[in-house]
Amino acid sequence: MEDHKIENIELKYLTVDDFEELKSATLESYGGVLNSYWKKQHIQQLTSIFPEGQVVIKIDGNIAGCALSLIVDYDSIDDNHTYADIIKGDSFKNHDPDGDILYGIDVFIKPEYRGLRLGRRLYDYRKEICENLNLKGIVFGGRMPNYHKHKALTPKEYIEKVKRKEIHDPVLNFQISNDFHPVRILKGYLEGDTASNEYAVLMEWDNIYYTKKTKVASTVKTVVRLGLIQWQMRTYNSLEELMQQVEYFVDSVAAYRSDFALFPEFFNAPLMAKYNHMHEPDAIRELAKYTQVIVEKMQQLSISYNINIITGSMPELIEDKLFNVGYLCRRDGSLERYEKIHVTPDEAKVWGMQRGHKLNTFETDAGKIGILICYDSEFPELSRLLADEGMDILFVPFLTDTQNGYSRVRLCAQARAIENECYVAIAGSVGNLPNVNNMDIQYAQSAVFTPCDFSFPSNGIKAEATTNTEMILVADVDLSLLRELHSFGAVKNLKDRRKDVYDVIRVKE
Repeated sequence: MEDHKIENIELKYLTVDDFEELKSATLESYGGVLNSYWKKQHIQQLTSIFPEGQVVIKIDGNIAGCALSLIVDYDSIDDNHTYADIIKGDSFKNHDPDGDILYGIDVFIKPEYRGLRLGRRLYDYRKEICENLNLKGIVFGGRMPNYHKHKALTPKEYIEKVKRKEIHDPVLNFQISNDFHPVRILKGYLEGDTASNEYAVLMEWDNIYYTKKTKVASTVKTVVRLGLIQWQMRTYNSLEELMQQVEYFVDSVAAYRSDFALFPEFFNAPLMAKYNHMHEPDAIRELAKYTQVIVEKMQQLSISYNINIITGSMPELIEDKLFNVGYLCRRDGSLERYEKIHVTPDEAKVWGMQRGHKLNTFETDAGKIGILICYDSEFPELSRLLADEGMDILFVPFLTDTQNGYSRVRLCAQARAIENECYVAIAGSVGNLPNVNNMDIQYAQSAVFTPCDFSFPSNGIKAEATTNTEMILVADVDLSLLRELHSFGAVKNLKDRRKDVYDVIRVKE
């Protein structure tokens, strides 16, 4: 545009009063092609049936650009439709206020105002409409104005070269840079578009905030409150005493309206003091006899205190084999079991602990979660499989005796948060148990970790407890920020994986 000072830029709804100026701006933008502009009755109809979908950008009071759109029920649109099919001979009968997709039918910027990123403003406005109206996304047929220069290429080959920056296409380059992706080629889309050889690319933008409409009440949350219990190892004379302490902590985090309570690995180990005269493998098998009772009591607590409880882990005997397991006690009363896949050399040597095989994500009323017990967090393949299933939060109950061991768990947990674009919560025990063999001292600093991007703490630490101190840690995590990260992060760890070179797969049982 000419070099002169711009005093005011504003985005406004289009009105019928703008018709004459809009007509002039359209002709100027489309090179003076006759019949390239909308008639007055079209503008009147569009602004009547969907006023918020028709906008103009004005610079110092003059129209500089325009964007027109409809809402359509996308399932009713043929995959290989044309532009005429969408506007229905200018009748706009496809507009459906109860539809699920915003369909762009026109957008332009006057030549003198190009280069000011005004097109981005129009597209950003359309994205806001989608989010505000809870639509799945935006769709439109994108022209390929430079395709006529490369007719030796198929449309697919042309698009691939545009994406690789081997060919410059002003329309496709702009749309791709604004987070739109090609879906399919539309043949004969716009009659008379010789520059594109009448081809178009169906472009799509997905609204990551879209929630499917339902007729039943939904309790799924976006901001989730985590309650981590940094458990003090101390002597308990009975199971009842230990469960009183468990209930005390559940009550404490529930009082803050936490959605989850996370206990550490082997938090019930103090009960082994009664069997300290036995060999270690025999003592822990005695401890395993308490597991079912503890789980039942925690299941009752989850209902009573309206909180999802992750029981940390406990020993469990199955067909005389010892496993390290835990349970998810949902506040609706349901119960899920998880196992430690990788046991440490010490667990195997001293206790005869067996390796588990179950690896699952769990649906909850506060997002999809994964649970890995301590050492399992040090194997990135496990959490990657859970991330592929849509995990939002990874919980890691752990038990470490030295700072070295703790650092392994902590640093690996932070890596899991970054590489899987999820939240990771770790909870451990502190203190010492002088009357329990193989459980002498504990070192812990419970924490909540995040990805490292603009919407999160720069160091990836949402909250952390005081080292080696009995306490609770309560922290909020926003699941909607993860959705945003998956699509718009500075880097996209999940999307950018080279599955053509490598992959992580489950072994079939």
